Amino acid sequence: MSADTWSDRVFGGLRKTSERLSENLAGIVSKAKLDDAQLDAIEDALILSDLGPRAAARIRERLADDRFERGMDEAAIKEAVAEEIAAILRPVAKPLEVIAFPRPQVVLVIGVNGSGKTTTIAKLAHLFQEQDYSVMLVAGDTFRAAAIGQLGVWADRLGVPLIKGPEGGDPASVVFDGVRAATDKGSDVLIVDTAGRLQNKRELMDELAKIRRVLGRLNVEAPHDVVLVLDATNGQNALQQIEIFKEVAGVTGLIMTKLDGTARGGVLVAAAEQYGLPIHAIGVGEKIDDLRPFDPDLVARVIAGVA
Repeated sequence: MSADTWSDRVFGGLRKTSERLSENLAGIVSKAKLDDAQLDAIEDALILSDLGPRAAARIRERLADDRFERGMDEAAIKEAVAEEIAAILRPVAKPLEVIAFPRPQVVLVIGVNGSGKTTTIAKLAHLFQEQDYSVMLVAGDTFRAAAIGQLGVWADRLGVPLIKGPEGGDPASVVFDGVRAATDKGSDVLIVDTAGRLQNKRELMDELAKIRRVLGRLNVEAPHDVVLVLDATNGQNALQQIEIFKEVAGVTGLIMTKLDGTARGGVLVAAAEQYGLPIHAIGVGEKIDDLRPFDPDLVARVIAGVA
């Protein structure tokens, strides 16, 4: 996919977020000197746009420090907002890298049911294939026949092996089989789907701990990555999921999906500012190549409405 096409998709995907922020900022600013009331209103507008209180406070501070005396029009405000969002996003923009030795790199993918987890696994596999890595998938969500079936369809489409067990079987034993198969085959990357039930945190925690123990017996470094898939349409609920899964699963990085269907893409900024976890990729569509590492400067300018 050309860079231009991806930029277009990011523009299209984040359009609702950008429009929402523009609406919230509209009419706040004149060319007169910014006063505390206007700065408060800008901060509120940023929070209403799902950027979160921490990022909003940081941007307010930047506006007060940098331009307070000069006064700003709306375009200048948006430019400053874009610069500060980029400063928040740059440190967390980290694509997933295949560095495991010995192979495979084991990527445990977690997230609540409905977050787009299974589709994201397929898109991630495709991303690795484009980089000439060999990939194997493991259907570790043994509690949902639909999840196993969906992953099977994607595996066939991508031409990659899928390790699966019986519905209701022990996820850890399926993962064990997967690591053994990937090691024997010499696969570069093993992507493991896991159950997304949050109703019983303790049960999920125990299950993931068991998977980790099994992985550790086969490869002390595994899992190399624990990637949480977040649905951007959930807005602030996505942040609560980070909090829970950090505790339950030791999340090492994030993938944000469904940015194309929401006005709540500002949550990407809130997650970066609040947690500082690597954001490996963003999803802005349904197609197989609609998941890509993101350009923090482009995303910042699109969200702020200055791109």
